[in-house]
Amino acid sequence: MKKSFLNHKTVIASVVAMTLAACGTGPETSEKDASDIWPVLDIAVKKDDKIESKIVEIMSTMTLEQKVAQMMQPEIRDITVEDMRKYGFGSYLNGGGAFPNNNKHSTPADWIKLAEDLYQASIDDSVDGSNIPTMWGTDAVHGHNNVIGATLFPHNIGLGAANNPDLIEEIAKVTATEVMVTGIDWVFAPTVAVVRDDRWGRTYEGYSEDPEIVRSYAASIVKGLQGHADKDFLSNDRVISTVKHFIGDGGTVKGDDQGDNVSSEQELFDIHAQGYVGGLSAGAQSVMASFNSWHGDKIHGNKYLLTNVLKEQMGFDGFIVGDWNGHGQIKGCTNENCPQAINAGLDIFMVPTAAWKPLFENTVQQVKDGVIAMSRIDDAVTRILRVKLRADLFNKPSPAKRQFSGKVELIGAQAHRDVARQAVQESLVLLKNKNVLPIKPTSHILVAGNGADNIGKQSGGWSITWQGTNNINADFPGGTSIYKGIADQVNAAGGKVTLSEDGTFKTKPDVAVVVFGEEPYAEGHGDRENLDYQRGEKSDLALLKKLKAQGIPVVSIFLSGRPMWVNAELNASDAFIAAWLPGSEGQGVADVILANADGSVQNDFKGKLSFTWPKSPDQAVINRFDENYAPLLPYGFGLQYGDENVLADDLNDVVKRDLSQVTTRQIFNGEMQKPWLLWLFSGDKEVEVKSSAQTLGALAYRTVDKVVQEDARQITLDGSERAGLRIASKSSFREDLRSDLEVNSALHFQINVMEKPTGKVELSMNCEGEGDSQNSCGSSIDITKQLNAMPLNEWQTLSIDMACYANTGTIMSNLVVPFELSSKGKLKLSVADIKLEPNTAAQATISCQ
Repeated sequence: MKKSFLNHKTVIASVVAMTLAACGTGPETSEKDASDIWPVLDIAVKKDDKIESKIVEIMSTMTLEQKVAQMMQPEIRDITVEDMRKYGFGSYLNGGGAFPNNNKHSTPADWIKLAEDLYQASIDDSVDGSNIPTMWGTDAVHGHNNVIGATLFPHNIGLGAANNPDLIEEIAKVTATEVMVTGIDWVFAPTVAVVRDDRWGRTYEGYSEDPEIVRSYAASIVKGLQGHADKDFLSNDRVISTVKHFIGDGGTVKGDDQGDNVSSEQELFDIHAQGYVGGLSAGAQSVMASFNSWHGDKIHGNKYLLTNVLKEQMGFDGFIVGDWNGHGQIKGCTNENCPQAINAGLDIFMVPTAAWKPLFENTVQQVKDGVIAMSRIDDAVTRILRVKLRADLFNKPSPAKRQFSGKVELIGAQAHRDVARQAVQESLVLLKNKNVLPIKPTSHILVAGNGADNIGKQSGGWSITWQGTNNINADFPGGTSIYKGIADQVNAAGGKVTLSEDGTFKTKPDVAVVVFGEEPYAEGHGDRENLDYQRGEKSDLALLKKLKAQGIPVVSIFLSGRPMWVNAELNASDAFIAAWLPGSEGQGVADVILANADGSVQNDFKGKLSFTWPKSPDQAVINRFDENYAPLLPYGFGLQYGDENVLADDLNDVVKRDLSQVTTRQIFNGEMQKPWLLWLFSGDKEVEVKSSAQTLGALAYRTVDKVVQEDARQITLDGSERAGLRIASKSSFREDLRSDLEVNSALHFQINVMEKPTGKVELSMNCEGEGDSQNSCGSSIDITKQLNAMPLNEWQTLSIDMACYANTGTIMSNLVVPFELSSKGKLKLSVADIKLEPNTAAQATISCQ
């Protein structure tokens, strides 16, 4: 018997309490009836007969090529206006860090011009015969964050602490307005991940570890972006929304980005689906498929979840869009070729890079060959057209002529900033207060720490640039740093404020406010091994202790995208505030920590933890309703003025690490192990290995057999330029290999030299500098002597102590390349079985012990 959501008897809290096991029973979807677990939703937006008839009319005139073009979503860096005129893509996007003319400082006029040019090309039927309007999708993660001067709201983790659905709806409405100023139709939000492991680098994109808040917020954001189904749905001042990432992205093993979720199907619904219950019921028109897998099966290719569950059982009648070449991760697929995704239920390929063209051509051919049924194409295009018609894209003016287009005064408007300022006030969570707060504004206040006058740091990732790096305060016109917000109020009250990042001063202050925390990051780059803040490098703690030793009361403002183990920092603070990533309106912090001039409370703390706060660095998986729940601070905690302080100054701050859990880390054993990818490079050219034999410049590559078929890789260098083999993490995501170093690991690999080198051969490990994704680092070891000593055509083992790299500049916490073999001379060799092996450094071929 099918259930509607209204009579579905799952009580979220009680079910979550019973089902939060770390691992669930594997899915048996081949025989399972989706209605056993998944409800039929009462979706607010109903089908309209006139729209359905119009869809049939439009589709009756469309060719196969026109239909497939509707299913393609390339990126603005990879297409031209003439490409749009020729193909008539159904949509396009700007990814993080993509701007019109590749200019970070593009003006709203630049954005509108690109939107207008591509729109006009899409409705020009002179080449492709189609006049269906395209639509532009963008990542508005915390405001219109790609545009200089836009209002940046606190990231979702802070909004979750505020727990104010009405405020969330207003934030979404403001975001929609600023997005429309630049001529964009569609927003890739809200993210409704329920984050179960805080090591995940996208934790801050989640509102909570608990599905209750996520479900409520999803509905509010969808209504704010799209309007209410019965009132102003997709009217001229609203945009299309996207609930994402379907499904389970917040519950992967070890918090690995794009990893594997092994929840049972019941847990998948009870925990990870509640944002979809809220968002889809409110009328969200698109869903983005997730990068992650469910029990090893990539969601982009999971027909049971995309079609049987989402479309058929839950009743979603909008479209499913992929995520950034996510289809290429399906087994048997590439970015250029993936019928499996369409057959599973994906309606739109998000296909950045030049892959869009072969993907288009291959998809057309696969329909002609019967690999993809025409009925599946028709279903996808029906869904796309349904959303376009609901959004009135066929009748709306062109992007340049719409209601808000070009109204630059709305970008970062004061009314919008006031909403963001309120959100900052309500998101702050007071963890500790020994009667230091609120601070009288007539005091002498020292403001210290590298986050004090740093709008980029307080805004975090997805702020102008993808990772939120390489920004300065001037990139946030109209924004206010936390220091500036404090200074404005203190100066107005007749007090004194001193800015000193390192905490030095000439006149002893009455109190110090120290702003510190994580450097900006986004997906992948933010994944962590544990929750220890500044592990091994406690510079912020040293600053706090220095001030305390001088008898100065210390107020810590902690900027982070997740709860972290900061026991030592808590001990060194008289007051401690979890400020999360507050965005562009830093004065919201001053509004709460500063008193009125007469000493009365200006604004009390309202924020409550929507994520459990850990008592140890390894307590990354601890969530409300867990058995043996014993955190430092529980879900829902948050002090207000007048509350009794609960944290003493003697919290355990000694790290006890269980290094026995560090085992062999396999990098290549016949095939690349996640998250590593194999690349070839020659001179300034590089290419990912995609076949068993490739050439590039001075290099020839092929697979060879060592023990079993194709379990080794061979390279031949002709000596014309520096070339070699590189193993790198996907998308240059950083890996933390400090534990491997701490257990005295060595890099081991098998090598077969077939032609002795004629030049120096180096084996490198490369990393990224702290806080700057553009700053590369690393070091190289000369292995020429070892190779020359080896007999030809015999497999040998070569090993190098990791300390040799760490001692010469490689930052193991930010490793991107664990293995790069290169030479400028001639060389022919094969490698196999590449791994990091614990407790072997002293015995390594090259040891630095």
